Amino acid sequence: MTNQKGSISIHTENIFPIIKKWLYSDKDIFIRELISNGCDAVNKYKKLISLGEAKGNTDEHYKIKVSIDKENSALIFEDNGIGMTAEEVEKYINQVAFSGAEDFFNTYKDKMNEENDIIGHFGLGFYSSFMVSKKVQIDTLSYKENATPVRWVSEDGLEFELTQSDNRETRGTTITLFLADDSKEFLEEYTVRNIIDKYCSFLPVDIYLETIKTEETKEDEVVDTTPINDTNPLWLKAPKDCTDEEYKEFYRKVFKTFDEPLFWIHLNVDYPFNLKGILYFPKLKNEFELIEGKVKLYNNQVFVADNIKEVIPEFLLLLKGVIDCPDLPLNVSRSFLQNDRDVSKISKHIVKKVADKLKSLYKNERENYEKFWDDIQVFIKFGCLKDESFYDKVKDSILFKTINSQYITLNDYLENCKEKHENKVFYVSNEEQQSQYIKLFKDYGLDAVILDSTIENHFISMIEFKNQGVHFNRIDADLSDILKDNDNEGNKEIKTDIENLFKDVIGDRINNYSVESLKSEDTPAIILISEQSRRMSEMRSQFAGMNFGMSFEEEKTLVINNNSSIVKKLVSLKDDETKKEKVSLICNQIVDIALLSNKELDSKELDEFIKRNNQLMSMVISL
Repeated sequence: MTNQKGSISIHTENIFPIIKKWLYSDKDIFIRELISNGCDAVNKYKKLISLGEAKGNTDEHYKIKVSIDKENSALIFEDNGIGMTAEEVEKYINQVAFSGAEDFFNTYKDKMNEENDIIGHFGLGFYSSFMVSKKVQIDTLSYKENATPVRWVSEDGLEFELTQSDNRETRGTTITLFLADDSKEFLEEYTVRNIIDKYCSFLPVDIYLETIKTEETKEDEVVDTTPINDTNPLWLKAPKDCTDEEYKEFYRKVFKTFDEPLFWIHLNVDYPFNLKGILYFPKLKNEFELIEGKVKLYNNQVFVADNIKEVIPEFLLLLKGVIDCPDLPLNVSRSFLQNDRDVSKISKHIVKKVADKLKSLYKNERENYEKFWDDIQVFIKFGCLKDESFYDKVKDSILFKTINSQYITLNDYLENCKEKHENKVFYVSNEEQQSQYIKLFKDYGLDAVILDSTIENHFISMIEFKNQGVHFNRIDADLSDILKDNDNEGNKEIKTDIENLFKDVIGDRINNYSVESLKSEDTPAIILISEQSRRMSEMRSQFAGMNFGMSFEEEKTLVINNNSSIVKKLVSLKDDETKKEKVSLICNQIVDIALLSNKELDSKELDEFIKRNNQLMSMVISL
């Protein structure tokens, strides 16, 4: 063949700088691109054989070998795929952005079925090698009879030299990168192995990695004949052919964990788009803000990126899994994905499959679903807040754990409690802090649900909006009429005396005072906090530093029990001047104990509480 020199034709004006600055944000992406090109070349050759367009054996051992040559500061990628002629090098290499895979598919599309197993869309992929190289050399031999091996060399990606090759005698392509001084880290086998594991661990062609030994180290050479990738990942199998242990083992392998997932969803769609994958539900508990899941996006078994929110909805990123979608391009901007209709359809389909799985578990495996609930509830609630369509699909499968350790739906709770408090849901946000109220509710045969994650306020507001007329009240926010002893309402004059006594002693530490006849005589007083004021106060704390033009302080009400023997005794002593100090001491103690049952005292209040305790102990000792 005739030696040739020339300039590379840029299909799109000034596209070459984009390769370095925009298209490939990760420097190591060139390894993915070159290995994927090798895989593409193998698949093309196998497809031609199956179409009768090439002579060969589809059972041949096809492979890609990556070699590290430290002596020459080179990284070598070799495949036994379709190879290229000089004309094809001119067409696919010298004309940047001309996709060889796309051209191949267009040529043979009439003979191919709907499954396009050519990775494709790598038009710019080869040129990513110039991000790390001072010189790139291609040696290639086409599968075509009497083809001549070709060598292509370029030192800057803009000028090239095309000659006959003297080191390629068999079909396929060898790409040699002579690494730049600032890219020598790619001569370390550990580094290259990790990159291949990241991007190419599931490519459908065997990948081998070796470090070329020097004369001094050849005697110690140990050749590893095991591929470093898995060519048949679990997501390609039919769900009916996969065992539970295989799912668990794949989870541990991909995410490098010893934990087991709660359950999983196997995606297997061929129409109207091609989508396969497995989504796992890990144990999330309530610390969702501290946990970032990992959903890996693949294109024909080539890793693209983790957690692409345009493809996988944000709330699903709390999960772990793999999604393989050949219909998505490998190298595009986020804005393209946001505006692509197919991407939107894929995202909606994934949400639907997750919702279908949850509904199926609720309906067919209720016992297991309840066991999982504490771990998955944050994910489900977050999903309902982020995606209205998801809420509409799973709303009847949302469970609420009660203070009696039962798991019921909202409708179940409302039906069970309608005679005692219709359309009102009592809830607990902190079981330890609100233990007194929980005990009180249990004593009166009342029920409440436990809502103790950080997103509950938003979730409650959404549920109230979706279910007009239903109101959520924290267990310390409303004194249900059920707690009152209606048979012993007490003398109104005595109630007034009790209220005035506490108002005079306590003053404006408490916003409101109320005297009620509670059934339990053991509780002198309890603190109630207005539900609305508490929500506003919590909202203010979430947006610390922002000025809303008003203060959102919690509105507290002290409910004093006139059935309490302690309260009755205090009323009888209120006019005794000799007992005035002790009455004041006891009143303050009652209030602080009520506050402690609701929340922690601040430092000043706690200091006063400790002093009074010491005084009370001194008084008892002196008796």
